[in-house]
Amino acid sequence: MSTAAPLLDEQTALAAAEWFFLLGSGEASEAEQRACQTWRESDPRHELAWQRAQQIGRHFASLPPELALPSLNRDRRSARRAAVKALVLLLTAAPAGWLAWRSAPAREWLAEHRTATGEQRRLTLADGTRLHLNTATALDVEYDGQHRLIRLHAGELLVETAPDGNTHRPFFVTTVDGSARALGTRFLVRRQAEDSQVAVLQGAVEIRPAGAPEQTLVLQAGQQARFDRYLAGSTEAADAHADDWSRGILFVRNMRLADFLAELDRYRPGVLRCDPAVAGLMLSGAFQLGDIEQVLASLPESLPVTLRYRSRYWVTVEPA
Repeated sequence: MSTAAPLLDEQTALAAAEWFFLLGSGEASEAEQRACQTWRESDPRHELAWQRAQQIGRHFASLPPELALPSLNRDRRSARRAAVKALVLLLTAAPAGWLAWRSAPAREWLAEHRTATGEQRRLTLADGTRLHLNTATALDVEYDGQHRLIRLHAGELLVETAPDGNTHRPFFVTTVDGSARALGTRFLVRRQAEDSQVAVLQGAVEIRPAGAPEQTLVLQAGQQARFDRYLAGSTEAADAHADDWSRGILFVRNMRLADFLAELDRYRPGVLRCDPAVAGLMLSGAFQLGDIEQVLASLPESLPVTLRYRSRYWVTVEPA
């Protein structure tokens, strides 16, 4: 699909998605198949939506079942609803939404534990360690006789390690950039676009870049640092509000609007853009992550901006 292709409204995209999954299920009656054909012929936009759904569907079909329907551990009805919603988003936000979906690494879709955009989840592991997964997080847990290992593929994680009884196995969180070894601690790990970040709330954590394991960096409580595959960055003071997200709060102080919206975008499905003309406006406050739409709606009350909706999922913040 080219960037010049016209955008589809949400109602048309929803109808196309419903027809796509109904006919693809093999359960559609002859009457339903004829009704779909009638719907397609009744409006050129309907046919366009159908053709786009078919194009996206070919990519669904080319993936293994776990990816084609990314709804592990859910019943069939919930999986169907999730798949329809995903397809609607791809249809209305194409091509950007489709390209972003297609580029997601398979390991994220197939991870043992995952959260959707805007979702958070708590886990207690066999040894009593507690994990709090932030939005759009994917990880695998690997415990054996030698170590306790969390592989963080994407997103953000709050870890509260527990004593390991008499075995004293080391506890690691790894990302593609390297490893963070817990030294009896409570800490955050976030995988970002270019690197990873660790913030220590209690205890200490040892960082080792994957490509330069000799470059160790030990962080104490109240410290944070970024690292990539070859370099551990300098130690900084940890943000006192770094774990506020685990309580459903996003706290910002003198943050650029563009950066604020980029952070909100992590918790909201769809496309959230900032017009360069207002990108440098500064913002402070505590915002509820449980209602991102209300947070967006409140922006014009404190800043000279307005919201322009292309669809329910595509919003641009512009000058008032």
